[in-house]
Parts: sequence; C-alpha cells; structure tokens
Amino acid sequence: MQISAVGFQSTKFPATNGPDNDVWEVYRVILPCDPTADDKLYHICITAISLVIMLILAILARRTKAGSRQKGLPGLLSPVNFLDHTQHKGLAVAVFGVLLCKLWGLIASPNPLPFTTDTENKQNWVILGVFYYPALYYPLLACGTLHNKVGYVLGSLLSWTHFGVLVWQKIDCPKTPLIHKYYSLFSSLPQIACLAFLSFQYPLFLFKGLKGTEKNNASEDLSSSYYKDYVKKILKMKKTTKISTSSSETPKLSQRITDAVKSYIYTPEEAFRFPLKLAISAVVSFVSLYQIGLLLISAVVPHLQTARMGVDEDIANVLAGFKIMLSPDKHEVTRIVIHYIWCVEVCYISAMTLSGLVNLAMLMRSMVLHRSNLKGLYRGDIYNVYNCQRRIRASRPALVCWMGFTSFTAAHICIGMIIQTMVFFLCLLVTVFLIFMPVLHGQNLILFQILWSMWPFWLMILLAVLIQHITGRFCFIKKTAGTRDLDNRGNLFLLTYLLFPVNVLIGVLLAVWRMIITALFNIVHMGRMDISLLNRNVEAFDPAYRCYAHYLKIEVSQSHPVMKAFCGMMLQSVGQESSAAEGSRGAEEGIQLVNQEKKQQKVSDAKRARRHWHLLYTLVNNPSLVGTRKHFLRQAAESFVNGSLDRSAKEGGKKEAATKEAATKEADTAASK
Repeated sequence: MQISAVGFQSTKFPATNGPDNDVWEVYRVILPCDPTADDKLYHICITAISLVIMLILAILARRTKAGSRQKGLPGLLSPVNFLDHTQHKGLAVAVFGVLLCKLWGLIASPNPLPFTTDTENKQNWVILGVFYYPALYYPLLACGTLHNKVGYVLGSLLSWTHFGVLVWQKIDCPKTPLIHKYYSLFSSLPQIACLAFLSFQYPLFLFKGLKGTEKNNASEDLSSSYYKDYVKKILKMKKTTKISTSSSETPKLSQRITDAVKSYIYTPEEAFRFPLKLAISAVVSFVSLYQIGLLLISAVVPHLQTARMGVDEDIANVLAGFKIMLSPDKHEVTRIVIHYIWCVEVCYISAMTLSGLVNLAMLMRSMVLHRSNLKGLYRGDIYNVYNCQRRIRASRPALVCWMGFTSFTAAHICIGMIIQTMVFFLCLLVTVFLIFMPVLHGQNLILFQILWSMWPFWLMILLAVLIQHITGRFCFIKKTAGTRDLDNRGNLFLLTYLLFPVNVLIGVLLAVWRMIITALFNIVHMGRMDISLLNRNVEAFDPAYRCYAHYLKIEVSQSHPVMKAFCGMMLQSVGQESSAAEGSRGAEEGIQLVNQEKKQQKVSDAKRARRHWHLLYTLVNNPSLVGTRKHFLRQAAESFVNGSLDRSAKEGGKKEAATKEAATKEADTAASK
C-alpha cells in the first residue's frame, strides 16, 4: 500500500494500551486525480492556438505600419518596452506572475511537462520546460503589442481559455498527493488571480475602444504629460526645499519614531512612476514570498501533526533506552512528549510567520529606497547613492544585470526566507525549551544553573564596566567654560593599566555580541538587493548589490524623465513648425500674408535659437556626458565632483594657465630684447 505525506488509506488498527487511544486511525492516502480536462490534450491544443494567434498578429503587424522602425515581426517580437514609464504595467506584471507560478509547479511536480510521464530524465524535462512555458505564455503579452481591437479580442479569448481550463481542473481535482493534499490548489491561487486580471483587462481595453496605434513607439512615449509634470514638480519644489533646509532644529523623539515608521510604508506620488521592471520585481517578490511560505508550511507541519498523533505509551520505553526519564508514569510521559511536539510545531509556524512579515517589511522598505535612489540619481547625487564616483552610462555588465534583475530578486527572496525561517526556528526553540518552559514548570533549569554558577564572573564584569563609566563621568572629565577636557590623567593611566585583563574578557563578550548582531542583520536583509551586506568600501564584491547598482545605471541613463521631457518638447516644437509651414502654403497672397509669414519666420527663428541654447545648456550640464568630451578629458581629476565639472576648479585652472602664458610671453620678449 502506497504511503504519502498525508497518511495511509483509511484503515483501523488494533487498539493500543493507552486509556485515551482506543483505536488508532491514520489519514487517508490522496490518490492521483485525473481531471476531465486532460492536461496533455489541453497543452497540445493551447500550443496550437497560440501559434495561430501569433501568425494572425504577425499578419496584422505587417499591414499596420505604425512606424518606420517597428513594423511586422520586429515590432511584434518586442511586446513590452521595459524602459517606458508611461505605459500600462498590468499586462506585463500579470504575465510574469503566471510564469513564476508555472516555474514553481515545474520544480515541485514529478512530471515537469504534461506531454510525458518519464520520471527518469526529469532534469532534462525541467530544462525544456524552462523554455517551453515562456513561449507558451508569450502570446498573452503579444496580443497587447499592436494596440488594436483584433489583438484585444485574441487576448481576451486566450486569457479566458487559460483561466477557464485552470479553474476547471482545480474544481475537478482540488486534492492531489503532491507534498500536501491542498498544496496544488493553494499554489495555483496567484496564477488564477493573474489570469483573472488578464481576462478582465483585455475586454476593458476593447471596451475603451483604443485605436490600433503603436503605443510603445518612442514618439508617443515622449509626448506623454508625465515627464513634463515631473519637471514642473521639480521646479516648484526648489522654493520649499530652500525653506526646509534653512531650519536646522533637531526633531523630537516622537517625530523620529514617526519618520522611521513612514520609511517602511510606501505611499505613491503623483509625479513619480516606478519603472516597469521594478513594478514587476515587486509583484514577483510578493508571489515568491507566498509560494515559499506555502511550501515551508506544507512540507513540515503535516509531518509534525502526524508524529504528534502517533505518540503512544511506547515512547516512554524509547526514551528510557536513551536514559531520559520524564516521569515514572507512562501516561504522563506521553502527554509531555505530545506537548513538546506541539510546542515545536508552534515554534515553526511562528518562525515562518515572522520571516514572512520581516520580508514584507523589507519589501516595502526597498520600494521606498528604490524611489529615493532613482530621484537622487536623477538629480545627479551619485555619491549619496553609490558612495563613490561612477559614470552613469550603459555598459555590458550593466545590461546583463538589468536583464536579470527581476529574476535575481525572486531568487534572493526565496533563499532569504528559507534561511530566516531556519534561524528564527532555532532561536525560538532555544527560548522556549531553555527559558520559558523551565521557568513555568520549575525544573530542568540547566541554562539558569550554568549562569548562576558563573555569578562571580558576571559580577566582576558588571563592576568593571560600572567603574569605568562612573569614573569617566565624575573623575576624568572636567568642564571649564563650556568645554570638556581630561582631568586626573595619572589616575586615568593607572586605571587603564589595572583594568587591561578585565577588558580583554569584556572584549570577548563584545566580539560574540558583534557576531550575533552582524549575523542577524545579514539574515534579515538577505532578500534585499538594494543594500550591500558588506562594508561600503568593499560593496562591489557583493554580487546582489552590484547587480542593483548596474540596474540603476541602465534605468537612469536610458529613462531619465528630464531628458525625455526635453526631447518631447523638441519633437513637439518641430511638429508645430511643420504644421505651420504646411498651413502657410495654401494661404492667399497679399500684404497681410507676407507680414504674417515674416512674423512666423521671426518667431520660428527665436524658437530655434532658444532650443539650441536649451540643448547646449542641457548637454554641458549632463554629468554622464562629461567624461566623453575631448575638451574635458584634458582636465585634472580634481576638476570633477560626482561626474560633473567643478566650475571653481576650472576657473582656477584657467587663471593658472593665463598667468603661465603671460609669464612665458614676458620671458620671450625679454629674450628677444
């Protein structure tokens, strides 16, 4: 008879000798379930449907010439512009959520692909599935590429099909023998939610009647009002920042606590939008937390419950074999062991819950820090973000890190939660079984007995610390005229010499405490990539933080809102001039027309000159372009601060060059005379 994680088939065993356990009946085996919507047949059909949809979209893309650069298959194969902050993020976020849920099922399921039941070559099928599922769900994104009604209709049909079949299968087979009887059902809830969102979003786009224009085109991205609103907000904030910086009052304790709590709560702002990859990373991190938490609960808690229900009076004989005597009464021993196993179960669930809450808090804090870092780099505060001078420009390592940032975030969240759960579980076990339970029962006070036997050592440490603090406060520091200075230096040197051996012991305790604090900090922040777990001088050796730093380089260099607002204004002015020129061609001839043309020519010349000066000013003050200019390459390294040219240093260099040139001229004239 096959045994699974949830128990045996319903069978009654002979009665045991315990007073409360007359009959021991264990759980039932959950047999494999085959839904009426066969998974193999479904995948064959949905793969063929997806191919047909892609062919239809390719034909539509060739006919719809939305732009000279993106048309036909090249435009279709780029379904999402990850560097566009103005586009709708729901479709991409939902598809990434579905893909992540399928990846979890791919790893946990004994049959990675529904086309085969071969379990011997599971590793090869897993590798094939890693590429199969992204191709399967790619049409869900591609249907929104063309932004026309046909694409929305196809997207609606495809999302409804995925959603309907998945719900159908879960209703037919809510229980499966995989890990836990309800693990497959609960694991598919985020996937169902994402597919339901897609099933609602595509008909909503169709209902709104969006036209078949390429919304991901660069010109339409630059014509968005978001970038202009961002620039307007920056210009309005200058006065308020000057007023706020002028007040140098220290905040109160309540204000500091409020600010600390607010730093972990992300509140959206009107004139700031997160990049698409950061939005996807946030949703993927949340789904990863849910999946890894469900896996940790389903894989451990049912086994602890089975072990707790299977304890009988024979456990007393087992413990006696290890010379462990909990009580002379076997019934009492059984009750104590059951209570201990229940405490272990409570400690594990509490550790997993605490780990999940900590990761949620870290995720919210990361969102706040992401926004702060992006705003700082937009302003040019390179040193405050990176703690060193860096060039914000695209490079091969930066591009690779930008491509894998979302995937790396999900992996770090999972590994971090597993490690946190293990550490918190061990800490709770030590606290419960060595502190709480001995104190409540008044016995097995092993830890307290060890600490009490060392009371002379702890008293010596306490007295040494108190003596140093008290003498430092009252004997060795004097206040004169509002200043502080050392006093009784001879006694200070003598006390330093006498307390040297004791301070060595205190240093050992401080070293242990430092190790504990460092380990806990790194474990708590393991899932975050926006901060380094190493010292700031060697943070480049942290691969996660290095990936995050390179990711910011790509986002800031390619999607700076001020740069896009400037480019959008330039394109808008060019379009207005072209439309004005076309309108003037069909006008009637006359003196009034000539005067109007002269006025328009003067206005256009003024606009053109103003644009040229704005462009020159923008290029000169762009920190990322300083290192690429031939004129500035000859400047000294001290002339640059955070990638921008130091005007004072430049003027000083000019003055020095002028003085040297004047001196050389005087020497030449004197020599000629």
